[in-house]
Amino acid sequence: MDRRTFIGGVGGGLLAVPLHVRAQNSSIPIIGFLSGQSPGPWARYVAAFRNGLTETGYIEGKNVAIEFRWAEGRYDRLPALAAELL
Repeated sequence: MDRRTFIGGVGGGLLAVPLHVRAQNSSIPIIGFLSGQSPGPWARYVAAFRNGLTETGYIEGKNVAIEFRWAEGRYDRLPALAAELL
């Protein structure tokens, strides 16, 4: 893995931010996860992220939702994917 790929992947993962549901008027928080990479190589990190949420009492589908957006190496898609999450 080269430096650019690593920094892009980590930077994309750091953009995981909680979003509030507006359209559904629900109190369930939504975590938006945006990455410039493909999901395959990051599967173990996503699994660890989900495990960490579970350990702190957040259960996906019950009291938290996660929305993933993957640019799959097409960095020009990142702005549109970010807007989609918002």
